[in-house]
Amino acid sequence: MHNNQTIQTILEHQPHKIISQDGKNILILGTAHVSQTSVDKVNELLDTMEFDAVAIELDEMRFDAMTNPNKYKEMDLIQIIKNKQTGMIAVNLALSAYQNRLAKQLGVEPGAEMKAAINQAEDKNLTLWKIDRNIRTTMKRAWRGMKFFDKMGLLFSFGGFFEKEEITAEEIEKLKTGDVLESTFSDFADESQPLYTSLIHERDEYMAARILQETKNSDAKNILVVIGAGHLKGMSQSIENKIDADKTVTELDVIPPGAKWTKYIPWIITAVIIIGFTIGFSRSPELGWDLIKTWVLFNGVLAAVGAAVARAHIITIITAFIAAPITSLNPAVAAGMVAALIETYFRKPKVGDFEALQEDATELKGWFRNPVTRILLVFILTNLGSAIGTWVSGFKIAAALV
Repeated sequence: MHNNQTIQTILEHQPHKIISQDGKNILILGTAHVSQTSVDKVNELLDTMEFDAVAIELDEMRFDAMTNPNKYKEMDLIQIIKNKQTGMIAVNLALSAYQNRLAKQLGVEPGAEMKAAINQAEDKNLTLWKIDRNIRTTMKRAWRGMKFFDKMGLLFSFGGFFEKEEITAEEIEKLKTGDVLESTFSDFADESQPLYTSLIHERDEYMAARILQETKNSDAKNILVVIGAGHLKGMSQSIENKIDADKTVTELDVIPPGAKWTKYIPWIITAVIIIGFTIGFSRSPELGWDLIKTWVLFNGVLAAVGAAVARAHIITIITAFIAAPITSLNPAVAAGMVAALIETYFRKPKVGDFEALQEDATELKGWFRNPVTRILLVFILTNLGSAIGTWVSGFKIAAALV
């Protein structure tokens, strides 16, 4: 960095760290994700023409969402439903909605400094490194490490995105040291070690390892790293300690397998219910049919209620009622999948629905109004109703036999 005085002037009062090792000069700039100042500093630094490469706190998925405004317009709902990706799409939409609300309130789009770095790298023909871990991996590692009640608390907290019109001053302050991911789940990260580890500590190490990998394999001498200020200390320490980059990335990219026994639960339930029917009919045909009625009614009604709460088409609601008792005995197919496919057939979203998707997702009623998000809700709530129906009817069948 030849023009050192200019760079030091730009960095005055800005959180940063300069690391020189192995012939590389790495400037890590800690940014606030809702600050115009951070955007300006990124532009000023890159305008000095002192950098050969830029690294940003984004993974491929979030980079695509930021640079491709037509992403949601190009969604294939049928494939999303069949591939069971509705949950991740719903999470991404909720995060996007949160960002949109912030942008309206503050006049600065969260992550605008990342977009500035992307644009500058493209304009100046600089190498661009996306160093963050895949968001799916991050969330799945956190989810696998959390206890049952932590998971339930996290799920029910999701409605908090839509409860209030304005983001509080406290939430804005959190965004000045972290990113949207961290600020969104920060309250739970404070209380949940697995969530904190996955969202913050692991990402510090992962991004540091990615920097070490890229600098080792690149001719770039001067690198600007643009990250949330909350990652500055952890990343800097890991880079200075020269952690084993390849080993770290490999280990932190692995999604820990769930408990092996859990995958057998649906099949065990199916076997137990069928055995229950068999025992019932062996005692008397009346008892056997009563057990089947119990199974059909609780599964069907609660799945249909889930679809109705999602404001599904009447035929979708009827389909949910019919499908749930059958799919609950076949773990390979979910009632929500069948219901969502039927909803898509009868209320196929139009181009305008996809165009309005991100705006509608900023408020809860918009999720029910927009056909795209309503289909996601049909999938989720029908499955929830069917799952509750399975457990309730299962206990009733067991009680009748005992």
